[in-house]
Amino acid sequence: MKTQFEQMMNGLNDVEAFLAGEQEGFKAHVPHKVDVKAIRNRLGMTQARFSNTFGFSLDAIKHWEGGRRIPEAPARTLLAVIDKNPAAVLSALNPAAFAAAVGSSKPTTVRVRINRKHHGSSGVTKRKAYSAAGVKRISK
Repeated sequence: MKTQFEQMMNGLNDVEAFLAGEQEGFKAHVPHKVDVKAIRNRLGMTQARFSNTFGFSLDAIKHWEGGRRIPEAPARTLLAVIDKNPAAVLSALNPAAFAAAVGSSKPTTVRVRINRKHHGSSGVTKRKAYSAAGVKRISK
């Protein structure tokens, strides 16, 4: 039995061979389980906003989070990308809006969502932005 490290190295070697043109075809491994609620909570979105933003039906979100259904492979793939790089998904799904948010200059961050949490009567609003590459979350 191969160790986890050996499996990872074999996978990386396959990727390098594919990119170098030495190997035909490449098999992507879709995650078997995706925690939709955790992804949505990390983004600070309601179920309705998450479904509208990323093109899922609200019923699907409710069923996935409730454990009554499991997302199909294409949905799990999209959810994995949303989890790692929500800005990339937003720019792909709505390039015009994303380009308008970025503007003509090259800002390092793009505000992709507003998370409103009201604390008592003060009505404090928290805003969070993701870098344009989606690698790093920046809180403001």
